[in-house]
This record gives sequence, C-alpha cells and structure tokens, in this order.
Amino acid sequence: MCRNIRVLYNFEPPSTDGDIRAAASQYVRKVSGFAKPSAANERAFSRAVDDIARATSTLLESLVTTAPPRDRAVEVARGHERAVRRFGV
Repeated sequence: MCRNIRVLYNFEPPSTDGDIRAAASQYVRKVSGFAKPSAANERAFSRAVDDIARATSTLLESLVTTAPPRDRAVEVARGHERAVRRFGV
C-alpha cells in the first residue's frame, strides 16, 4: 500500500473530490512507476486516474457504518505524534 494514500472514509467533513483524485493519482503513479508520464502515456495515465477516482467515489458513497465520523484535525495530530515518536523532533 502506498504510504501517501490516506483513509478517505467516514470523516467529518467528508472527503472532497480533490482528496479522492489525489489518492487515485498516487495509486496510478505507484502502479505505473511514473511520477509524471511521458506525452505518449499521458492519455492512458489520465484515463486511469479518472477511472480509479470514479470507482473510489462509488465505493465511498456505498459504504455504511454505525461509527461516528472521525475528525480530520484529530487524525492529523495523531499522525504527527507518531512521526515525532518515530523520527524525533
């Protein structure tokens, strides 16, 4: 799993289209091995990002939970605390 792809489900406020597209782009970059595709591969790269973003949106809209939504600020703070423990200051 790409470390830069974050959980998008069950947050308040909900994940935006930009969040979903960024995760899709990160996934396609990881799978393809291209940080930025060549001009010859740009169309295929963009189509893959669009397809994955659409599938991700469909997934997120279909999921159900009884758990209360998580707060993004709290999750960011927890991530920062983990990084400090792992890497120091």
